[in-house]
Amino acid sequence: MLLALPVYDDNPAVRAPIVTIGLIGLCTIVFLFQLTQDDDAVDRIAQAYGMVPAVVLGAHVPRNSTTIAPWLTLITSMFLHSGWLHIGGNMLFLWIFGNNIEDVLGPVRFLLLYLLSGIAAALSQAFSDPTSVAPMIGASGAIAGVLGAYLLIYPRANVHVFLWIVIFVRMITIPAWIVLGVWFGLQLLSGLVADPDDAGVAFWAHVGGFAAGAILILLLKPRGVALWQEPTTAAFVAVPPARFRRGSGSVPEAGERPFRNRWNDPWA
Repeated sequence: MLLALPVYDDNPAVRAPIVTIGLIGLCTIVFLFQLTQDDDAVDRIAQAYGMVPAVVLGAHVPRNSTTIAPWLTLITSMFLHSGWLHIGGNMLFLWIFGNNIEDVLGPVRFLLLYLLSGIAAALSQAFSDPTSVAPMIGASGAIAGVLGAYLLIYPRANVHVFLWIVIFVRMITIPAWIVLGVWFGLQLLSGLVADPDDAGVAFWAHVGGFAAGAILILLLKPRGVALWQEPTTAAFVAVPPARFRRGSGSVPEAGERPFRNRWNDPWA
């Protein structure tokens, strides 16, 4: 048995991640609403509010008129999820990496990066299979944009990964560039080898969202925010999970950073 699960990072934030928390809350509320619906209703919701490539690109017009304009599904699709693992994995990654990018950009610019990355992700998936009538749902494309942004700002920050190999169980710190680089490589490889006719994981949405986030962080970050920032802890430290507790001294206290003198920034 092999399990490698990122749990949190060693990269403290200065201000409360209100947008990150709001996005997690909104996705959770929508998902809980989906759980109250029967299977037919869930399918109708996915068709109405999910991103259907053929509809968005005008290659197919459904017999029944859509609930909203097709272009709006580029946004609404980000808040729908197909199951507990789907939303759980997405929200975990959003929490681990989103709070730091929001800390750098401020809430308005962070929300802009998130939504634009999600739109770019949806369009990437649509153009990869323009005749598909299978709806794409999930926040993973937008979150991929957050990961792309994180990779440029904090590639050397350490991510605490829960590692379980048969009877070997450890919490290990791994540099973000490895965690995110492996993740992106797997998405790209999977997108290249996947059958475009199979409706499954939207790998090209992940690739497109990741690339969009990496570009957008360069355009949106305030002046004075450096790329490739230094780590705050040592990499490749492995200890039993019981010894890793947040607030026990393993994570340094958040402090003022040189670029924090921007509270009057209208984008912040």
